[in-house]
Amino acid sequence: MAKDGRPAGTGSTGPAGQHGANARDEDLERRRRDLEASLASRVPDRLEGEDAAKAGSAVGYGQAFKLSSEFIAGIAVGVGLGWVVDRLAGTSPWGLMIFLLLGFGAGILNVLRSAGLIGMSERARKLRSGPDK
Repeated sequence: MAKDGRPAGTGSTGPAGQHGANARDEDLERRRRDLEASLASRVPDRLEGEDAAKAGSAVGYGQAFKLSSEFIAGIAVGVGLGWVVDRLAGTSPWGLMIFLLLGFGAGILNVLRSAGLIGMSERARKLRSGPDK
């Protein structure tokens, strides 16, 4: 307890209690500046994270479109070849059904290769990397 029966640092206002108030104001001001600096350093990180998430979703959409188009292309080529075989050989549904299944298998194989789940053959690697490598 301080003089006049009051707890220390309370109840004193005016010019006599200014030195304690200034110290508290300076401390409060310093803490406010530290908080502002901390928040300012975190805001760009959060914005970069949102931009990265948007870019990541765009990459995901592109990858999904690529994989689905490769799958559909395999099936379409199989159906086309089956239809041509049926017209030329006169084996009405059988060529279409067999080549549809082959196209389905080729489409799945293309998707797995594009996704990197199945490696390419050694010959395909040489062709892709160039003749001298």
